Amino acid sequence: MLYGKWRPKGFAEVVGQDHIVHTLKNALATGQVAHAYLFSGPRGTGKTTTARIFARAVNCRSLKDGEPCNACESCRAILSGSALDLVEMDAASNRGIDDVRELREKIAYAPSDLARKVYLLDEVHMLTEGAFNALLKTLEEPPPHAIFILATTDLHKVPATIISRCQRYDFHRVPNDAIVERLSFICAQEGVDVPRDGLFAIAAQSRGGLRDAITMLEQVIARYGASPTLDDVRAALGQVHDARTGKLVEALLTSDLASALDIARSVGDDGLDLARFTRGVIDTVRQVLGAVLRDGAAAEDDPLVAAARSRPDAVHLLAAALSELARADFRLDPASPVPLEVACASVILGPAPGVSAPAAAPPRQPAGAQGAVSAGLLARVLRARRGRSPFAGGAVRPGPLRALPDGESHARDVAQRVVRSAADGRRGAGTWLPAQDAARKGRHGMPGNGRRAGRGHSRAPGSIGGQAH
Repeated sequence: MLYGKWRPKGFAEVVGQDHIVHTLKNALATGQVAHAYLFSGPRGTGKTTTARIFARAVNCRSLKDGEPCNACESCRAILSGSALDLVEMDAASNRGIDDVRELREKIAYAPSDLARKVYLLDEVHMLTEGAFNALLKTLEEPPPHAIFILATTDLHKVPATIISRCQRYDFHRVPNDAIVERLSFICAQEGVDVPRDGLFAIAAQSRGGLRDAITMLEQVIARYGASPTLDDVRAALGQVHDARTGKLVEALLTSDLASALDIARSVGDDGLDLARFTRGVIDTVRQVLGAVLRDGAAAEDDPLVAAARSRPDAVHLLAAALSELARADFRLDPASPVPLEVACASVILGPAPGVSAPAAAPPRQPAGAQGAVSAGLLARVLRARRGRSPFAGGAVRPGPLRALPDGESHARDVAQRVVRSAADGRRGAGTWLPAQDAARKGRHGMPGNGRRAGRGHSRAPGSIGGQAH
């Protein structure tokens, strides 16, 4: 594996993380080494590599300006993987509380062959909640001979209590230029001749991950030998470099829907990866948009830039093209050109006739208006509170109404709760009980002997509001 063979041996070889390298070297040179570090960032950016270099540096017997010598006994033991005091634990497979407890029991022992014990916990975000809790105290106050280095690609999954106990270092994606320089060095050492444009294609495909870029380079060499061409690199990576990407952008700029649909269908008929082709179109649109925004930065003989500058609405058209093309979804049927055709039609034709923008939400009513709307609901509440049925007829004098803090929704909730309570007969003294209905019927010539449970009327012992428990 090339990425294992050419793994950096010192801080000077770490690519694209100068802000972290400078800080760690200063800490080592001045002896201000912390007890716990947290390295976070995307995959393939050097977190584990930097942790191993740091472990050698804190145990190096010939440290110079923060760089390990890689020649002393401690450095050689760590490089060969035979150092017992460098403990690397994969938290993805050792994520339980028992694994952390075992680590806590062993951390108290003094180092055997190195000056400092270094515990490297990779993918620490995979630990369980109980394991994190068990690690807290040890991480806060470890023995003087122990150093923790936690590495993660998902920092948001690490509890804040863990983060606060560590010095945090954020690894950035490696710039394409830095990746190309490193790949050029590896090619020179391996005797491989890869075009610089091919190395840029690999760097763009890796998306800032140097390890991924080295793996892709190894894949290209394994397939096409020591002298691959640019087309060989693109073919090995599955990249689509088709002249029809430029023709499709030209059709969008000239509002030629027929040509755009023909190009999309021809790409599908040829069996090309439509998702990759669409990404190629997006990259071309981005280049043209950048040239239009930076007037005069692009060559005047570029036909796409010239076509874009001939349109007064070129910026809006290109921005709409980026939006529509990025939304093209090929997951359901990767071989169908329909998503690309729909995107092209949306860019050229614009919104469908008769389709307007979504209506804006109605403005929030002022407190006085909300109180007025809630008057009916409040009247029902006052009926129940004054001892009358909330559904009874007759005039109601609720008195002056005032707006509730949360408006009509709050008044509705209050009314519903009071109505349910009154219907169930749980409102206490002064409210109508179910027996009232029978009493009212009795006064109209119907049998019934209801009673009112309120002030001046006796209640059964141990009862509330006339209802016995």
